[in-house]
Amino acid sequence: MLEPGTAALLVRQVRDGGQARPLDVLSPRERDVLAGLARGRSNRQIARELGVGEETVKSHVSSILAKLNLADRTQAAIFGLQQGLVPLDGALDE
Repeated sequence: MLEPGTAALLVRQVRDGGQARPLDVLSPRERDVLAGLARGRSNRQIARELGVGEETVKSHVSSILAKLNLADRTQAAIFGLQQGLVPLDGALDE
């Protein structure tokens, strides 16, 4: 039996013709944090929205930067927008 995250990754790869997407290297929580970055949120705001501590968000941001080989949170925010995590026209709303 496969772990649910692994099964979901396998289904996405089969659906997408075997092509892994860059976001597939991130955990679901890291994708949530990346979406927060793409919306222009601070670590404190992301932590409040996700119900976790700021240190946890900082840890996720560091992991995101390392996994995606990005230099800073600005690059991460741009990447999140490019990947369609949040609609561009609504990125700074909410």
